Amino acid sequence: MFFRPLVVLSLFGIALATPYRRTDDLTVSVSGPSESVNSVDDLKFTASVTNNGADTVKILKYGTILDEKLPTRSFTVTKDGEEVKFTGIKMSVSLEEVDDTAYTFIKPGETVTVDHEVAHLFDFATAGPGKFTFTPVADFAVNTDSNLSRIAAAPTSVEVEVTGDLAKRELPMLNKRAVDICTTSSKKSFIDASYSEAKTLASTSSSYVSSHGASDSLYRSYFGSNSISRVTSILNAVAGENSGSRTLSCVDSLGACSSGVIAYTVISTTNIYYCSIFFNEVPTANLCSGTSVASRNARGGTTLHEMTHAVGGTDDIIYGCSSDMGLSDSNKIANADNFNCFTTQVYANTRC
Repeated sequence: MFFRPLVVLSLFGIALATPYRRTDDLTVSVSGPSESVNSVDDLKFTASVTNNGADTVKILKYGTILDEKLPTRSFTVTKDGEEVKFTGIKMSVSLEEVDDTAYTFIKPGETVTVDHEVAHLFDFATAGPGKFTFTPVADFAVNTDSNLSRIAAAPTSVEVEVTGDLAKRELPMLNKRAVDICTTSSKKSFIDASYSEAKTLASTSSSYVSSHGASDSLYRSYFGSNSISRVTSILNAVAGENSGSRTLSCVDSLGACSSGVIAYTVISTTNIYYCSIFFNEVPTANLCSGTSVASRNARGGTTLHEMTHAVGGTDDIIYGCSSDMGLSDSNKIANADNFNCFTTQVYANTRC
């Protein structure tokens, strides 16, 4: 998903320290069903997060174990040491738009508990029956005095054997309403324009990478020592996207447009859904006048971000251009926001 700065942390003047630090101030534990269940429907867990520190913590809950509402990745699931494919949603978020409902507040000594059902979030059918390990996602973005920093707790895991029904469950509709493709002409035109701009960003940046090489300072800032072929393969997949079945919609079919969410991609279908604040973004050409790369509000960059989820398998590790550059090389190539900031910077450097 994409939060206008997909956790556009530092884009809007909110500092995000990277890399994240380990902490003992938060304890994360999880309890689940018995050691063996017959159906994935029985995979229901309760997670507990305890604040052992001296101060109240304010945690952005999207994409963590604290997110009990949206179908984001709250657990990492493995079987026989192999990760089970996540099939929920990835999204973009604007910290400029989020309110306190996007955060969990935990006072000193307090424990917050959240319940999770995961049958619809992972591809258990392909993994097959056997023992699965469920580990809570406990890397948190913590807001302190208008600054965000990433901290990582060491969670406990639960192992459960699933012996019977593993069939894929569909994502629940959080809002009960008909699914519809965007029929508002102005919004449809806006999405179509962003799609064309995303493909232009991708093709321009692929050519830039091929001509400038891996030693280019901008390339190294966003992709480190990763090979050119890995980066261009994702850019070319966006530039050449031609699926006739992928949906781009202004209808929030899953009801996932919570506070600050700009857009999201459903991983199981690779359909992309745009929230209302997306339509406040600007044409990519405004990078030459009126907006900046760091603002991360160029509509083509947002759609490119979501398209890298859909066709490139990227994740949402962190948001904000300066924060993207602080990632490890392995995370730089995996983070969708690195492609957003890199391609819009290439556009600004070469087109403006």
